Amino acid sequence: MLDIIATIQDNTATTRRKSMQSRISKLWSRLKEGITVKSVLVILLGAMICTFGIHNIHQRTHITEGGVIGMMLFVEQWLNISPAYITPVLDIACYALAWKYLGSRFIKISFISTTFVSLCYKFWELFPPMLPDLSSRPLIAAITGGMFVGIGVGLIIRQGGSSGGDDALALSISRILHWKLARSYLFTDLVVLMLSLTYIPFTRIFYSLITVTFSSYMIDWLKSVKI
Repeated sequence: MLDIIATIQDNTATTRRKSMQSRISKLWSRLKEGITVKSVLVILLGAMICTFGIHNIHQRTHITEGGVIGMMLFVEQWLNISPAYITPVLDIACYALAWKYLGSRFIKISFISTTFVSLCYKFWELFPPMLPDLSSRPLIAAITGGMFVGIGVGLIIRQGGSSGGDDALALSISRILHWKLARSYLFTDLVVLMLSLTYIPFTRIFYSLITVTFSSYMIDWLKSVKI
């Protein structure tokens, strides 16, 4: 009798284990659906290019940003709220909108790309500046920095992801209003940069306008060009 009970218990445990393994296998298949090794490598390359430009050009020359980063700086300036609290709130709001209009696959790939962006930032911070200081040549800095950001983010978006809340918001606006992606980027960046005029001199905003315009059109071109 004890042997029969033990056998039944073993069979029950085996059945449960197989059921759990089946569920995990199905979940893993759903998570990796639409993601290839090639797309992950392209996203990593884009993250490295984008963060290289921001770390070596934008941060050193103090060219301000539009989008979520610019809004974060604006709120910090006038409401004295730490970026540690502002950034997650803004990003979550942008990704919630993107979930509705761009779907779960976008969110899934964006999780990978934003993770890569964070890791690449940390990676470049391990090294001293690798480019000349362009602080005295802001026009060159604006164009060169826009080129790095445009190419890097463009590669990420081409794979169906985003580098942060800025991209998620611009892509959502593009989908909702049927605008070209460059127009959506410029709209969000210009709104934030205009608000930034309340505490940043116009000369600095001018060069920021150049870099966001350059990067916006390059992102749009990379997203649509046939390779």
